[in-house]
Amino acid sequence: MSNSYDFVPAPLAQLPWRIILVVLAIGGFGLLVLYSAAGGSIRPWAMAQGIRMCAFLAGAILLSRVRETSWSAISLPIYAVLIVLLILVELIGAVRGGGQRWLDLGIIRLQPSELMKPFIVLAVAKFYDVLPPNETRRFGAIWPAGLLIAVPAALVMHQPDLGTALMITAGGVTVMFLAGVPLRLFVGGAMAMAVAVPLAVNFVLHDYQRNRILTFLNPESDPLGTGYHISQSKIAIGSGGIFGKGFLNGTQSHLDYLPEGHTDFALATMMEEWGLIGGVLLIIAFMIIIQWGITVALRAQSRFARLTAAGLAATIFFYVSINMAMVMGLAPVVGVPLPLISWGGSSVMTFMICLGILMSIERQNRLSVRF
Repeated sequence: MSNSYDFVPAPLAQLPWRIILVVLAIGGFGLLVLYSAAGGSIRPWAMAQGIRMCAFLAGAILLSRVRETSWSAISLPIYAVLIVLLILVELIGAVRGGGQRWLDLGIIRLQPSELMKPFIVLAVAKFYDVLPPNETRRFGAIWPAGLLIAVPAALVMHQPDLGTALMITAGGVTVMFLAGVPLRLFVGGAMAMAVAVPLAVNFVLHDYQRNRILTFLNPESDPLGTGYHISQSKIAIGSGGIFGKGFLNGTQSHLDYLPEGHTDFALATMMEEWGLIGGVLLIIAFMIIIQWGITVALRAQSRFARLTAAGLAATIFFYVSINMAMVMGLAPVVGVPLPLISWGGSSVMTFMICLGILMSIERQNRLSVRF
């Protein structure tokens, strides 16, 4: 008996549609949040975000057709290209919003640091893939990977972009941990960081970055100055209660009390109108995607694929958890948006690249089982 779905091309039929539908649901919800943040208008944010999301989702589907061996082959060359682009940002980058983070290519403004978030995972995974497993616990297995992470993180930190530098570091270090680097080295690194953080706060960070950390430690010290963002965010979330004030009925964002209510603090805008219920459903949706990424990693046939899939799932987790913690006052404000909810093409692009590579590895897993 013929299948009623035989008319669907095999490459489309084989896609993980359950995950794609979850992504579309999150993205659609994000468009409602941006529509509300604009006072009930598709301009200037919702329509542009919808177009970007559809374009990047199509790109993710195309990336899913790339073979795992191809990702392995191009991981370090792309990493090298991105390092060159980050250096070019330092030399000729466009300044926007007080930071020098973009390359103006005429047609588009490229932010190489965003591309580094997924490709640092691939680069470190490639390093440990070619390294003999019995060498993983030696010092020679640690400093090259640390250098791979430290160089782009330092360049991004200089732009300055603390949030992206933390994301790059977290993604790379996660792959190191999963590759089998001894736990005692992470404990030692954590102790060294505990010593370095006060020095960095006083001598390395820019004034606004230092103020963000000090505000996190004591947000009530300057509620109308450096603590204004987080204070208004907490008010918006708290006033939403369990069920929220209702769609288009938020006051903090509509009356402009909540700064950046369509970007970094879009979650606060959403929770004021949709309440705790909306926030919990959003967390569940993201956790479905992250759990799927972990499942892809567990089923992967090669060391490179396992490390890459797990690292990309962790990258998505860091994106979501850092933003949510930041908006709720549980972490310093470091400028990490919430993928598919916050306005901006960079975070959507990074998320879709992670999704596309995960779908590529998942496709390879199915082919391996079949044959």
